[in-house]
Parts: sequence; C-alpha cells; structure tokens
Amino acid sequence: MKPYLLGITGGIGSGKSTVSKIFEVLGVKIYQSDDMAKYLMENDNKLISSIINSFGEESYIDGKINKEYISKNVFYDKEKLKTINNLVHPVVINDFKKWCLIHKNEKILIKEAALLFESKSYKELDFIIYVYAEKKLRISRILKRDFHRTKDQIEHIIKSQLTDKESFEKANYILENNEKSLLLPEVIDLYEKIRKKAANLC
Repeated sequence: MKPYLLGITGGIGSGKSTVSKIFEVLGVKIYQSDDMAKYLMENDNKLISSIINSFGEESYIDGKINKEYISKNVFYDKEKLKTINNLVHPVVINDFKKWCLIHKNEKILIKEAALLFESKSYKELDFIIYVYAEKKLRISRILKRDFHRTKDQIEHIIKSQLTDKESFEKANYILENNEKSLLLPEVIDLYEKIRKKAANLC
C-alpha cells in the first residue's frame, strides 16, 4: 500500500509550519514545498534556464535566486506571477512524487504548501488540513516574523491567495489557530484520527 498523503496549507501567517512541526515531532515525514521550490530554482538546470528566459539574467546572483528582483517583477503583476508559478509548480509536484517513492514504506506522508489549492496539487492527496487564523492576527504574526515586509505587502499577499471561504470548501479539516485554545492537543487528536484512517486503508 502507498502512504496516506496528507496536505497542510493555510494563508500566510496562519501557522501551517507550526502545525507541520508538531506532526514531524510525532514522527511523520514532511515535504516542505516552499523550501524545495527555492532549492529547485537554484539546482534544477532546466528550471533555471526557464526562469532566466522569462525574467532575464538578473534572476540569479552567483547561482542564487535573486528573490528581491523576482519579487519586484511578480508582486503586482498577475501575469508574471502566473508565469513563475507555471514554471515552478510542475517541477515541485514532480519532485514530491519522487520523494514519495523514496518514502513509500511510511504509513503517512505530509506535503506542506502555501499554494496547495492554487497549484492543483491537492488533488493528488488523500486528506487536506487548512490552518485558519483571523486576518488581523496573521498580519501581526508576519510583521513580527518578517521585518522586511510592510503591512501593505502582507495585505497584498493575502488578497492574492484563495479566500478562506474558497479554501474551506476544498479542505477536509479546518484547524483553527487563533490562539484561543491550545493547538497541540487538537493536532495530536487529529493525528490519531488520521493514523486510524491510514491503517484502515492497509
């Protein structure tokens, strides 16, 4: 039997990485899509060539992705954002498939991704957790975490992502992370339920 594939997503500042770390402590292997996207953008020669062809030689500095240059190019341009996503997402999806084969003997595997729904990769997963937090709290968290971002930039990123309502409709489970109740017990309880689901498929 193949591993039970679990997806974790949520808007920027929702706390999806925190949730993933709890699962990791519980022994589940995590595929960090955003980290792997950056790695592949700097190590996959075909992808590097495609990015340079689309955005110019300035896209890289000494072999490293020029994040500031790319961000300025795509931040307020929907077509350019679509272009970079269309280049990167298929490579990440293919890399995730290879990763799953390497870990094919695991009962559960997790894919954490900010754009799980937007990239359509959620369709290949068995169960999706959407981490939800109120907008005001998310903005506050990001301002404390990312000193280089302004409130205007954060709000623009939030607007560019799927709305909570759209995400709720696609997710199997909504995990609220508004700091009103303890997150750890709920994640542990959810893990036990998912573990039983995975076991029933074997």
